[in-house]
Amino acid sequence: MKNSGKKEIALVASGIVLGVSITAPAAGAVLTVQQSSQKIVVDGKPVQIEAYSIGGCNYCKLRDIGRAMNFSVEYDPLTNTIHINSGAPYEDSSSAMTASRTVTLPTDGRQYIPQAGDRILCDDGTEYEIKDVARWDSSPLPTPTCDCDVFPALTLPEPIVKHYSDKHSDDLFVRNVFEVRRMVYTIYNAIGEEPDAWRDGKPLFKISTEIPTEYEPYTERFWPWRSEEITDVVHACPNVRYYVDAYDVYHDGVYLCTRYCFMSI
Repeated sequence: MKNSGKKEIALVASGIVLGVSITAPAAGAVLTVQQSSQKIVVDGKPVQIEAYSIGGCNYCKLRDIGRAMNFSVEYDPLTNTIHINSGAPYEDSSSAMTASRTVTLPTDGRQYIPQAGDRILCDDGTEYEIKDVARWDSSPLPTPTCDCDVFPALTLPEPIVKHYSDKHSDDLFVRNVFEVRRMVYTIYNAIGEEPDAWRDGKPLFKISTEIPTEYEPYTERFWPWRSEEITDVVHACPNVRYYVDAYDVYHDGVYLCTRYCFMSI
């Protein structure tokens, strides 16, 4: 690869499922898969990227290319779309951290996966160190089962961090924007199954991704994740306003759970 004004990718960038062989149904041919022996060079410097040769072409993961050439690669499961931004630097989807291990929480709905040793800047100006994440469970967003383009554009909340500390305990509540998206997309899928929730092809319901303080006494909270906690309410009351929020809960540095907050009115 050479840099000619802008970086060029000489490989075919694609994720593949590995196997002994891949059958091409259209032609009835069998394509063999083997690890590529070719060197990969970016701006004159060799890089280590796992690549495989299929039918005379090299295949590798798009994320690996993005990491090597420093451009952003993000996947949106709601629309089954890969977003490539050549003007933005590559970041691991788990988190963006400085050398001091202080975490910068994503604001665009990407998933932050906490690691022991991470430090999160709190609302009171302190840094909270995460010590144990053994209970953490990571899973993808729901697969869309409806036409999500008909819903209003989703406005994501800010990743608020609330720190409560006294002589007895040290607690942290971190808004999990990724899990807020999970709740919203679960509502979308449930609404898509309700014919009475639509008028002239437009949905009648509303969603707020923050719960007003005055509604907290009426808010249902549950953990671990159970989609039926939301879908049962949607199917019973499809034409109302839903309020959703989600927080990761830590006690003395130990991750306890992700608390889902939900109400309808």
